[in-house]
Amino acid sequence: MKPQGVNRVTIAVKDLDSAVAFYSRLLGATFHDQDKAAQFLGVRCAISWDAGIELVSPLPGHESFVTRLIERRGEGLIGVVFAVDDVEACRKTAEDMKIRVHPLVDYNDREIEEYLQNRFKKYTEYTLNVADTHGVGPVIGQIEPR
Repeated sequence: MKPQGVNRVTIAVKDLDSAVAFYSRLLGATFHDQDKAAQFLGVRCAISWDAGIELVSPLPGHESFVTRLIERRGEGLIGVVFAVDDVEACRKTAEDMKIRVHPLVDYNDREIEEYLQNRFKKYTEYTLNVADTHGVGPVIGQIEPR
């Protein structure tokens, strides 16, 4: 297993549209709507692949981890997505280290086309438990571009 660097940072925001407008203007970033893919988590989501930013906001009327985080600490950085060349080996290493691992997404070809603009051959992510990882919400992912 080899690290491939930081894929993106995840930022919790109260108003997704306002945050997208802000980072688009500030950085010249292009964001892609990921709402369909994120609804099961109770959040709205937009990702800028070119800037390495994922913005998430609570879906109105839904309880979510983002709702609780914003209520407790306010808006801000909530996680980092680390890309690795073998996510299953990294997941096993985390489990061997007694880190609780939670499946996040494992998109098939149709979902990659529908949700991720067909940018990737493989897209699998696991969330590592924040209490086991020095207070950071790391996500490990195998994200292979086409």
